[in-house]
Amino acid sequence: MALSTTTAALRSGLPRPRRRDQASGLREAMNPTPSIRPKVQVIAVSSGKGGVGKTNVVANLAVASARQGRKVMVMDADLALGNVDILLGLTPQYTIEDVLSGQRRLEDVLVTGPEGIQLLPATSGGQAFTQLTYEQQLMLQTAFLELPRIPDLLLIDCAAGISPNVLYFSLVAHETIVLVSPDPTSLTDAYALVKILSTRYHLRTFRLLINKVKNIQEGKEVFRKFSLVTDRFLSVSLDYVGCIPSDDYVTMAVAQQRAVCDLYPRAPASRALTSLVSTLQGWSGDQSWQGGFQLFGPSALAATRTMTEG
Repeated sequence: MALSTTTAALRSGLPRPRRRDQASGLREAMNPTPSIRPKVQVIAVSSGKGGVGKTNVVANLAVASARQGRKVMVMDADLALGNVDILLGLTPQYTIEDVLSGQRRLEDVLVTGPEGIQLLPATSGGQAFTQLTYEQQLMLQTAFLELPRIPDLLLIDCAAGISPNVLYFSLVAHETIVLVSPDPTSLTDAYALVKILSTRYHLRTFRLLINKVKNIQEGKEVFRKFSLVTDRFLSVSLDYVGCIPSDDYVTMAVAQQRAVCDLYPRAPASRALTSLVSTLQGWSGDQSWQGGFQLFGPSALAATRTMTEG
């Protein structure tokens, strides 16, 4: 397949053509004057293994955050098997595929969910965008920058595994939550994700959230064991976010295509998820996210070049 001028330049190490294109407009837009910069906190939720409840956690964190007054957007970044809309009982007319193909504006694709959250849905069963190109990443960033109403929290529901899209969306966020369960295979796959993000792309800070635990003690023990391995073999900072208990109410809510925080707000899992909202807000002072809506910041673009060259 022929390379575009931009991608070819990236791979060859040559400077990009000096013309006013989409990328130059993007770079200008990413540095607005301080007085008009919107404040957006971008959090990616990833997991090495599927089936640990990642999408459910993202959906419920969104609902719980919105209930506490935050303007929340969820991006379904599983671009081949998106299902946040299904979990919330929504029926989108368009998906992110329509944005990336240039058919629709992002604001026309957004769907309103419970508590007023905005969802950018992904397609289910498509393969066209399983690995975003550099140009598609720029297109997506431009689409976000053109939104007339900016959220103050963007939650990215990444796909399971270590695909290029998973790595990319984990890198572009201000915070990366790695969701695991006590299952040994979950921990092994999560370690692989942390390893590749840290050793190949130099991401150093991770937040570990443990799902489906029997009790708080089990959650802390899982974190202790995981951190022992990362401390020994990886140069990363691993923070304990908390844990979410196994809860039959979650299964009941999924069957009704509702968020458990919405349908059963007093359920044990709902209480745990709601308590995490203040934790997420507390991170806002830790990073430079207050500088603006930089979903694709300089470090992410550098990572894109590395991934493209690899």
